[in-house]
Amino acid sequence: MTDADATFGAAQAIDSATATKYYEQGLAAETECDRPAAIKAYQAAYTANPDDANICFRLAYALDVTGEEDEALHLYEECIKADKPHLNALINLAILYEDRNELSKAERCIRQVLATSPNHPRASLYIKDIIASKAMIIDDEAEKRNEKHMVLLDTPVTDFELSVRTRNALRKMNIRTLGDLLKVTEAELRSFKNFGDASLEEIKAMLAQKGLRLGQSVEQHQQAVKEQVYEQLADSQGDNEMLSRPIADLNLSVRARKALALLNVSCIGDVVLRTEAELMGVKNFGMTSLLEIKEKLAEMGMGLRTLEG
Repeated sequence: MTDADATFGAAQAIDSATATKYYEQGLAAETECDRPAAIKAYQAAYTANPDDANICFRLAYALDVTGEEDEALHLYEECIKADKPHLNALINLAILYEDRNELSKAERCIRQVLATSPNHPRASLYIKDIIASKAMIIDDEAEKRNEKHMVLLDTPVTDFELSVRTRNALRKMNIRTLGDLLKVTEAELRSFKNFGDASLEEIKAMLAQKGLRLGQSVEQHQQAVKEQVYEQLADSQGDNEMLSRPIADLNLSVRARKALALLNVSCIGDVVLRTEAELMGVKNFGMTSLLEIKEKLAEMGMGLRTLEG
């Protein structure tokens, strides 16, 4: 061993002895409820031996309970770098993380405790709280997004720069808000008297600026409507596969089949999701074809979709 090695070893021994002395002073001060004295002693012990996990934890805890959260958090993070992290350090660190809404970090700390001690009572309870908190945040964010979306849908169409012709047409159709526009399709708008291509393109452009489109609400609810119809069929006829049958099974005339082809329908289920106005808005689709489709659907115990009042 060289002289340098001997000197280094002696320094290490002195540091360890000094650290132990101040650590014991800190414990004694805590016993006497003298927190400032305990912190001072633990700081001296930590300076002498910062690698001692117990010293690091006691100092972090003493600072934590006196409200020095930033310093405590840093020391707790140092504590858990040990090969066998102090379990209470992990739990206390998780609490600090949760207070700062860093829930993923808090969860990792608690799961590390449970990996070492699966039945740890405090950690077992705390993990449930963290998961519940994360779920609440997700729900709150979803609710905020939904509220923001609803406010947008309640925006009057009169707030936008539309031509007089388009404004008058929408007023006559009782379409007052952006939300109302999402409940009608392009074909349904075309079915209204004197509603031309210029007005249609104007409305589509207005909606596009807000990331919306005609018939969007209809599209979003089509699956739910289809499921309801399936249930009704199952209740009335015990056959919930009828909606999947091809259009050909309706035995429609050539004119009616061509009109439905323009709506890209392929099965009976796609037909029952359409309204009368939507069908009538299709080019060359007349009352005769409408009555024919309604009659064929009625024979199967079904009908066209009706708009909500």
